[in-house]
Amino acid sequence: MTITTDNHYVPCEYLKRWASSDKRIYTYRLLVSHPQVPLWKKSSPRGVAKLSHLYTRIVAGRETDDIEKWLNREFESPAEEALHKVTSDGRLTPDDWKRLIRFLAAQDVRTPARLSEDLQRWDKTLPHLIESTLQEGVRELELARKSGHTLPQLDPHPYADHLPLRVTTEILPDQEFGTLTGEILLGRSLWLFGLRQALTQTVKVLLRHRWTILQAPEGMEWFTSDNPVIRLNYHAPGKYDFKGGWGSPGSELLLPLSPRHLLYTQIGKRPPERGKIVLHSQVKMIRRFIAEHAHRMIFASHHDVEVPRLRPRTEDENLFRNEKEQWKKWHEEQVAAEQELNSGVKYEGDRAKQGQVKTMTTVPLPELPFLGLSVREESGNS
Repeated sequence: MTITTDNHYVPCEYLKRWASSDKRIYTYRLLVSHPQVPLWKKSSPRGVAKLSHLYTRIVAGRETDDIEKWLNREFESPAEEALHKVTSDGRLTPDDWKRLIRFLAAQDVRTPARLSEDLQRWDKTLPHLIESTLQEGVRELELARKSGHTLPQLDPHPYADHLPLRVTTEILPDQEFGTLTGEILLGRSLWLFGLRQALTQTVKVLLRHRWTILQAPEGMEWFTSDNPVIRLNYHAPGKYDFKGGWGSPGSELLLPLSPRHLLYTQIGKRPPERGKIVLHSQVKMIRRFIAEHAHRMIFASHHDVEVPRLRPRTEDENLFRNEKEQWKKWHEEQVAAEQELNSGVKYEGDRAKQGQVKTMTTVPLPELPFLGLSVREESGNS
């Protein structure tokens, strides 16, 4: 069965809001191979903001595009009518608002920029999380054994098949104690697990906020990017960051919806009325935020002369070529890593060196089969 392998991480229907009469948008690339590359290029929305196999999963040994279809079915397609109403200044129903908010949520978590952000965070936090979780499991087991109680069986997580986790035991001959090791693959599978979790559970917090749509004044426009959802913490002029949370009081969430319209909330605050015209000074600031938050591309309805000043591009042939090659190898490397994890092969060499796999921890083993984990028992030095 043929699957969709070109995954648009910024939907074409969204980008069409910036298209001119010839159905093309202006694209400004932030990384190019040499200075002779034109600053702006007219592109079809179908030709930009896409990568091969970004969302592909391997299920039962076969490739599937279930994530791509799910994103389209649950978030992109339902938002199309609401987006049309916004750009035509039509009346929005409560359901329209809900679909716009869910569209923003999906757009926040599905980009390569978010992939990079998540992997960097997990690289720092997951080792301790795995270690503490396994140790707590052993402590609970010991308490249950001493008290004569049986630990309840937990229902499996609905997306457990997305999680690239392996827990193994190793007991040497004639030894009472051994090693419990948790391994998790930092890559596509873990990211897609987090994406599903965010868009089925965490997304609910966004629906509790109060939202509005702001408008740019006459003669000014919003552009957008390949990382268009901004989670802003603004403290003072020149003092801000893009590390806001979906439920963090004071954080501001912004998503351009068209050259004139911008979806907005400040968590915990009452928003301006829909259609409020933003002051010129505020528009300039928001345009700066959009440019600074872009990952590799900025999209506009015209040749916007201010964008290169707001965000100068990088002209580096080696960096350009290396990044292109990395994405070419992306799918093959992810599949190989996932197959190794599922096969039970012990990670050594490149994957261990690259930090793709986090392993730990050593704990006493006698009662481990009762932990309720998916444990593969091994003996000897496997």
